[in-house]
Amino acid sequence: MTPRRRRRVPGILAALGLTAGCAGALPMAQPGRPPALPPAGYGTLRQDDISVDLTSGDLRLKVTPLAESVTRLAAPDTYQRLSALAGQVQTEVVRRTGSANPVLFLVSAYSESPDVPVVPEELQLISNGVRVRPAAIVPVTAGWEQRRLRQRQTEMAIYAFTGDVDLETDLVVVYGLEQSNEWSAILPRLRAERARVLARAGGGDAALP
Repeated sequence: MTPRRRRRVPGILAALGLTAGCAGALPMAQPGRPPALPPAGYGTLRQDDISVDLTSGDLRLKVTPLAESVTRLAAPDTYQRLSALAGQVQTEVVRRTGSANPVLFLVSAYSESPDVPVVPEELQLISNGVRVRPAAIVPVTAGWEQRRLRQRQTEMAIYAFTGDVDLETDLVVVYGLEQSNEWSAILPRLRAERARVLARAGGGDAALP
């Protein structure tokens, strides 16, 4: 029999390590080994695109990773805002946790109802089947430490985790008895955007402001 010819993979896909059948996604990184950082300034995702939402009664929580491997895939203004928040608390987080490389998340709490209680320590993660509790919680807004929300008032804090938190695998966000597996749906979006970012950067386009 005549050997079948192999189809040539287009140059841009080969440069990104993709196969012709999966141009929209990068290969999964090995657990515990984050992918190389994509260049900043080429992402297009909104904060909502990279955040996990969780509702507990009248309380609404939004959990956004602040890792550069994620935030660099956001639009330039969103990346700059999230990166600045992480930088503002870095010294305090290191002091509180004793870790030079904690995994940071921005947590926003909101409610349409008045006087809704918030228990910050109840927000935890499950990564690789292991429950991880926050090692430090640094308020961003003044009202966070009141542990109650005023009506339609958003309060924010940055959570630092020093346990085994792997953003390249399924991650469960937990608050009290509620859980969200939304990160499983976000992961393919991040991998597809990472491929597009690398393509834009390699194509010689000027970096966005």
